Amino acid sequence: MKTWPVQDAKARFSELLDSCLKDGPQIVTRRGAEAAVLVPMQDWERLQRAARPSLKELLLSGEVRAELELPGRGRLRRREPRESL
Repeated sequence: MKTWPVQDAKARFSELLDSCLKDGPQIVTRRGAEAAVLVPMQDWERLQRAARPSLKELLLSGEVRAELELPGRGRLRRREPRESL
């Protein structure tokens, strides 16, 4: 991956975009630190699909996704039935 300082990325954006489409992801740096990555749309869509499981996959997986606090049983009393008029 090629690295582009933010000033060069701004000044030569068309070249940055062409490099991205031809050679793959391009890194943009700010003050020497990696700040962003420009990736081709096909790669981005593939990454998005891979990061999010489908509803079917979620329902079929045995993996716990969240801890739910369920109330204990038997602690609450039932209401007494009301007399009808």
